[in-house]
Amino acid sequence: MFTGIVEERGRVRATGPGPAGTRLAVECRTVAEDAAPGDSVAVNGVCLTVVERDGSGLLFDLVAETLDRSALADLRPGDPVNLERPVTLMTRLGGHLVQGHVDGVGTIGSVVRDGGSAAMTVRLPDGLSRYLVEKGSIAVDGVSLTVASLDDGAFTVALVPHTLTLTTLGARRPGDRVNLEVDVVSKYVEKLVRRDR
Repeated sequence: MFTGIVEERGRVRATGPGPAGTRLAVECRTVAEDAAPGDSVAVNGVCLTVVERDGSGLLFDLVAETLDRSALADLRPGDPVNLERPVTLMTRLGGHLVQGHVDGVGTIGSVVRDGGSAAMTVRLPDGLSRYLVEKGSIAVDGVSLTVASLDDGAFTVALVPHTLTLTTLGARRPGDRVNLEVDVVSKYVEKLVRRDR
């Protein structure tokens, strides 16, 4: 379980064939310092398992399911990635409950800068809009954000300077694909309501 508060912006060192599909090597310091094989780390909002720690970061295996359901297949050497370790019982929950289980891949529609902040609009894949509410939570590439507005298959979030500087969202452009995870509470509520019918 994660909070959507990015701890570190890492950098893709390499991608290539691995024993389980694709091997992803990420340069990082903070997240790697206490990581061990078997630990979970959110990479752009996708919960991945550490398979190895080396001198410059962490290695992960990406299976076909992960590549098919997320935007991690788009990563190339040099690309920045948002990294977060799982929460502990002593961690402040500064964002919202994020599982690292991507619900779909959205596409950036627009980014409107206003001084040091920005408004980003993201087009939703089919079937996800029902889980979003204005002022509700959504994770975009692992970043916990508040839905500012909803409009016919898309949503807009406001990005403060801190988010633009410390996460990958500051470099996102129209047409970029991003991992989306809706608030897990909304999915449980939907299932309970449907069961009662």
